[in-house]
Amino acid sequence: MSDTAKHSVSVAGVVVDDSQRVLLVQRRDNGHWEPPGGVLELNETVEDGVRREVEEETGVSVEVARLTGVYKNVKRGIVALVFRCKPISGSARPTEESSNVEWLDLADALSRMDEAYAVRVSDAYQDVPAIRAHDGVQLLTRL
Repeated sequence: MSDTAKHSVSVAGVVVDDSQRVLLVQRRDNGHWEPPGGVLELNETVEDGVRREVEEETGVSVEVARLTGVYKNVKRGIVALVFRCKPISGSARPTEESSNVEWLDLADALSRMDEAYAVRVSDAYQDVPAIRAHDGVQLLTRL
């Protein structure tokens, strides 16, 4: 069926250390603060994609713990799968994709991000996965 909508799938890792700090990146392309993530490649598992994206953007290797939310950017047709992760090795550092990489307490982290990304981080501190839609900046539904 040629009218079937096409979606892109992305993955992101909300990396939380033993002090409950979260690892955020400031993207080089737009200057926005977000949890590390990106497009899932066709030949990789979801968990491998999360590990790859987090390490590429932060220099930190992670263990993928659990799914914390599913988010759809309705303007761009992107479905994001977000996972809580635990750091296992490496040091946070800027990369080709990230101009800044920082461990932040939750309140500081949330204050730096647009609502559509801040909710991904706050949802990762909850026990039940969330399902939400946004326009790239603001939430469209609140569940």
